[in-house]
Amino acid sequence: MRRDGMPLRSTAAVILGAALIISVAACGGGGGAAPGATAAGAPKDSTFIFASSADPSILDPAYHSDGESSRVTNQIFETLVATEVGGTEVAPGLAESWEVSKDAKTYTFKLRQGVRFHDGEAFNAAAVCANFERWYNFTGLAQSDSVSYYWVTVFRGFAKNESDSLGKSLYGGCTAKDDSTVELKLTEPSAAVLSALTLSSFGIASPKALKGYKADEVSGTPESPQFTGTFGTEHPTGTGPFKFSSWTRGDKLELVRNDDYWGEKAKLSKIIFRPIEKAADRAQALRAGSVHAFDYADPADLESLKSAGTQVIERAPFNMGYLGFSQKTKIMQNQKIRQAIAHAINRENVVKTKYATGAKVANAFMPDSLWSYTEDFAKYDYNVDKAKQLIAASGETDPTLEFCYPSGVSRAYMVDPAGNFQLMKADLEAAGFKVTPKTSPWSPDYLNISQAGDCPLYMLGWNGDFGDPDNFLGTLFQSFSNQWSFRNEPIFKVLNDAEREPDQAKREELYKQANALIADFVPGVPYAQSPSFSAAAKNVRGWVPSPVLNDVFATISLS
Repeated sequence: MRRDGMPLRSTAAVILGAALIISVAACGGGGGAAPGATAAGAPKDSTFIFASSADPSILDPAYHSDGESSRVTNQIFETLVATEVGGTEVAPGLAESWEVSKDAKTYTFKLRQGVRFHDGEAFNAAAVCANFERWYNFTGLAQSDSVSYYWVTVFRGFAKNESDSLGKSLYGGCTAKDDSTVELKLTEPSAAVLSALTLSSFGIASPKALKGYKADEVSGTPESPQFTGTFGTEHPTGTGPFKFSSWTRGDKLELVRNDDYWGEKAKLSKIIFRPIEKAADRAQALRAGSVHAFDYADPADLESLKSAGTQVIERAPFNMGYLGFSQKTKIMQNQKIRQAIAHAINRENVVKTKYATGAKVANAFMPDSLWSYTEDFAKYDYNVDKAKQLIAASGETDPTLEFCYPSGVSRAYMVDPAGNFQLMKADLEAAGFKVTPKTSPWSPDYLNISQAGDCPLYMLGWNGDFGDPDNFLGTLFQSFSNQWSFRNEPIFKVLNDAEREPDQAKREELYKQANALIADFVPGVPYAQSPSFSAAAKNVRGWVPSPVLNDVFATISLS
């Protein structure tokens, strides 16, 4: 039995250093007060302006998997269990405590009392179960892993699966034992599910608002879903410290303080998210005083930001950038072609040229700080001659690769996607490949087409959501996914076994086996893990960056 937290061998000790403020210098000249502060430093108002790199895709947490969306929904919605501030371990959320049965198939949550949704409706056990039943009973397009990505990743299937790619659901039912007690049943043991419930995609929404604003009206295609209801665009309704106010795509998204919040009230009265695509432009907006903070600062801008008196904040690497291969395309079904690509990419040059100090080449589909990490597997060193030999042996006489990369986004694992693409394109062409570029905006286009498997070769990455290898290897490779479009039963089996295994030492060995199987199969090429850098005006206080990107802005104040 575990209560009030699940003791993981997490990376928390390593990553707590991620919130290190590297430089806090005073602005010169006496005039450059940041927005929201008077000359004397007392708050004039408490509106915090954050420059994001793109608009959210959707504000219904069940339907998003991108960081820009979760940054916003983390302020609006809350989950049963949360991630500890500055770390990766599980902490109380809307549930103040929990118990796990001996067979690890029943989780009993004791809920906080006196909590209300933003629409005034009571939060209780029935509302929690209504959310789980909603997710479990998704139909049609909502079952696509490009739409309900995290439900498919964690719970695998639905009440009535409409695709052969979906498996038997891990979800076995939810019972409201009384107003403040929820019993969640699983169909099999899972050592990772409690940590997974910290994901913003499992934010608890008002059942009344979900129904009234037609949250589940989804049309279109997996590549381009259309949300015809207004819950996720105009009426996202949770229990969090901030409430939705307005959203004009391409301009700004506004949240206001929830003065009826059950816990400590937010110090800010309002948050404005402004999408600014380029890191250099976000940095300039901060220096000019038109925004208070932004994420994913370009390493090339760090010194000028420090010189301007800006706080520069480093998050330790808990991420991994990779090239993915979609085996929906025939050429990518050829293992020798996949191996040739792996040998053709000069990963060291990419990291050295495009990443900041502290970045390193990634050899596995998990960060080297995570327990069970190993390099006891096949390596693909930079070797142009080997790549040419593999192409010759592949039977492909004129190998052409459609190479997709995103625009309008910056991530720790790919601060400059276009720059990475240019370096990799030159590497691939030197080995004998023809490269056809295809670029599209990050949200929603690029995320949708890559997750649907419609990019033969694509650039993506993963920042850990919680401190368990299942969140890396399991998320990416535990079962069939359209993104990769392959079936490899030995990989699927060892990852399923690892998730079910309650013994930590045995789990560790299983994940080491999985890393070796994945390296042999070459579903993609991990190439970088990197710290990321955030920047904030000198009057911003109380921002503790989360290693798993679960930042809570309610603690922020403007001095």
